[in-house]
Amino acid sequence: MTVRETTRASRGRARASEEDVLFDRELADLPAALRWREWMMRVEAVMFASGEPVTRETLARVVGPDCSIDLLIDDLQAELHNRPYEIAAVAGGWQHRSRPAYASAIRASQASTRGPAAALSEFEAMVLTAIAYFQPITRGDLSKIFGKEVSRDIISSLRNANFLASGPRSPTPGAPYTYVTTKHFLAAFDLQTLRDLPDIEALEDAGLLSRHAIEAGSSGSEAETNEE
Repeated sequence: MTVRETTRASRGRARASEEDVLFDRELADLPAALRWREWMMRVEAVMFASGEPVTRETLARVVGPDCSIDLLIDDLQAELHNRPYEIAAVAGGWQHRSRPAYASAIRASQASTRGPAAALSEFEAMVLTAIAYFQPITRGDLSKIFGKEVSRDIISSLRNANFLASGPRSPTPGAPYTYVTTKHFLAAFDLQTLRDLPDIEALEDAGLLSRHAIEAGSSGSEAETNEE
């Protein structure tokens, strides 16, 4: 880092620190009802501005230390009950977004949206589903599940859509990369955690996934080429 960059970074930290000191979280001068209303608006503004689900820790930075984030969210959700948008609990946080019932109207309008969902092919969706259930998993083991090669292009497409990230190296020969889903995946599919995924037995009964195939493939895995 150059001297200029170091100086700029130091000024940025100093400015952020100064703003932090000047920002009034507690609003002690306001009556209780107005204080609560201001906290509600702050929390909604942060979620509205964010392109990703907002965590409890992030919201706590704009309200007083004794403020209940959960009660604020409850009041916001009640207030938006009859509106076409909502506060949704996803990916371990909350997101301000339009209600699913209005998705067709938004698509028909062809309006530019903040975060358009990635369009996946049928096979890409199946691969993403397998990764969600069997993560961390290698590309080789994915190929064993589907009985045909899962190409690097498929993995790259899912990574570019921010649905996948690299997991730990596999302990199998060659130590290939594994893949895991991201918080963006949870948010896009309206999940709080991976425990909210549908029962895998239902997918197996439908012939979409085979837990036995991946278990058998993993036990007899041969050396795979390292990949990213």
